Amino acid sequence: MEVLEAIQARRSIRKFKSEALSDDLIRELLEAGRLAPSGMNIQPWRFVVVKSPEAREKLRSATPLAFVAQAPVVLAVCVDKQSFSQVGDRARELQEAGSLGKSFNAEEYAQRRNRDPQAALSYLVLNAAITIDHITLRAVDLGLGSCWVMMFDQELAKLALGLEDQYHIVALLPVGYPDQSPGLRPRLPLEKLVLKEV
Repeated sequence: MEVLEAIQARRSIRKFKSEALSDDLIRELLEAGRLAPSGMNIQPWRFVVVKSPEAREKLRSATPLAFVAQAPVVLAVCVDKQSFSQVGDRARELQEAGSLGKSFNAEEYAQRRNRDPQAALSYLVLNAAITIDHITLRAVDLGLGSCWVMMFDQELAKLALGLEDQYHIVALLPVGYPDQSPGLRPRLPLEKLVLKEV
C-alpha cells in the first residue's frame, strides 16, 4: 500500500473483531513507531502492550470509552520524562553522523528544555504524536484498525498499568481487525487551511 493510500484509508475504529493479533503483527506496529523521527533523536516514547483480558479490564477503569477494553490489543504510548537526561548522548550521535554542527552545546540545550517542566513535557508529547501516527498508518497497511484515545484518567491508567511516575501516558491506542467501515469525517478544504504563500 502506498503511504497516501494509507493516509486516505485511515479511520478511527471503535468496533473490533474478537480475533487476536499475532505477536508478529504487534511487533510490526511497534517497529513502525520505533522508526519515527524525534527532536534531537531523543526517542522518548515507550510502549505498554496490553493484551490479556484482565489487563484490558483494569485499564477500562481509567476511561469512559468501553471499546478501548474490547480491542484485542491496546498500546499505551508513553513518554519517559527523564529522556532529556540522554540528550547529550543523542546529540553526540547526531554530531558524529554529521547532522549537527560541532559547536552545538547539547548540555545547554537540555538545561534550557528542563527549566520549564510543562514545556518539556509538551515537547516529549509532540514527539510521541509522531510515533503514534506512524503506528496508525502501519496498522492500516496491515489491514488493522486503531483509534487514538486521549479520553482517560492519567493516574488511574498508570495505576492499572503499574507505571512509575517518570512515565506519562500520551494516548491509548486500541488496535485490532476492524468490525466497521466508517466513512471519512468532514474535512476543511485546503483553501481554508493555507493562510498564505510568501
